[in-house]
Amino acid sequence: MEAIAEKSAKKMNGFLFLFLILVVLAVNIYILVEGILADNPLVLAFFIPVMIVIFILMAGFSIVQPNDSRVLILFGKYSGTIRDAGYWWVNPFTEKKKVSLRINNFNSEKIKVNDLHGNPIEIAAVIVWRVVDSARALFDVQNYSGFVAIQSETAIRQLSSEYAYDSSDNEKSLRGNQQEISEELKKMLQTRLEIAGVEVLESRLSHLAYAPEIAQAMLRRQQAQAVVAARTKIVEGAVGMVDQALRQLSEQHIVVLDEDKKATMVNNLMVALVSETSAQPVINTGTLYQ
Repeated sequence: MEAIAEKSAKKMNGFLFLFLILVVLAVNIYILVEGILADNPLVLAFFIPVMIVIFILMAGFSIVQPNDSRVLILFGKYSGTIRDAGYWWVNPFTEKKKVSLRINNFNSEKIKVNDLHGNPIEIAAVIVWRVVDSARALFDVQNYSGFVAIQSETAIRQLSSEYAYDSSDNEKSLRGNQQEISEELKKMLQTRLEIAGVEVLESRLSHLAYAPEIAQAMLRRQQAQAVVAARTKIVEGAVGMVDQALRQLSEQHIVVLDEDKKATMVNNLMVALVSETSAQPVINTGTLYQ
C-alpha cells in the first residue's frame, strides 16, 4: 500500500471571490432588468445559465478554524489540504473532509495483564496525541481515533509483559521506574501510530496495581520485605555500635574484659539495641557473702 503524503491545496481568498460573485450577480440582474424593460425574452437565455454557475461556485466556500484542516478530494483523488485558518474558496466539485489538528487525550480503561513474572496486575495509561499529517490520518487507516485507541491498549499490554510490577534488584520495574516506562511507552506508540500521521506528545501511567485476587498476598509480601530490610539495617547498626563500644573500652583502658565478659557484654548490648521494647537493665551492686 502506497502511503499518501500531505500537500497544500490550491485555494483563493474567500472574501475576494465572494466580491467577484456579487459583482457578477449584480451585472446579471442588471441585464435581466434591462432585457425585461426592452421586452427581450432572449435575456433569460443568458440570465439562467449565469445563475446556475453562481450557485455552483457558492459551494466552493469553506471556513477553516485555527488548529483545524480540510482535506480536499476531487473525483476520488486527493488534491491537497487546507491548514491555514480563514475563509477560502476552492474547486466547488471537491469534497471537503474535516480533520482536527487539536491535541487529544486518550484515557485507557484498566487493563488486566500479567507482568514479567506472571503476576496479574491492573494498568491504565493516558496518551496525549494529535494529527500531524491529515492525509495519512484520513486515507491510510479506517478510523484514526479508533486506531489510536486500539494501538495504545496493545502497546500497554506488550510493555506490561516485559517488566515486573516491582523488583528488589536494580532492574527496571513498572512501579519503581514509571518515568522511564512512560518514555518507552511513548516511543513504542510513536512507532505504531506513525502510519496514521499521528504524533504522540506524552504518555504516562494513570493506574498501576496488583489484581484484586492477589493484592492482599502481595501486600503481605511487601510488608515482610520491608520488615526484613529494617531488621537488617538495625542489626548492622547494632553490630557497629557494639564493636565501637568494645574498642573504646579497650583503647581507653576503662576496663579489662576477658572473652567471657566480652561475650556477655555483646549479648546484653545486642539485646538492648535490637529489641523492639525498651530495655530495662538490672544493676549489679555486688555479691553478698554470708
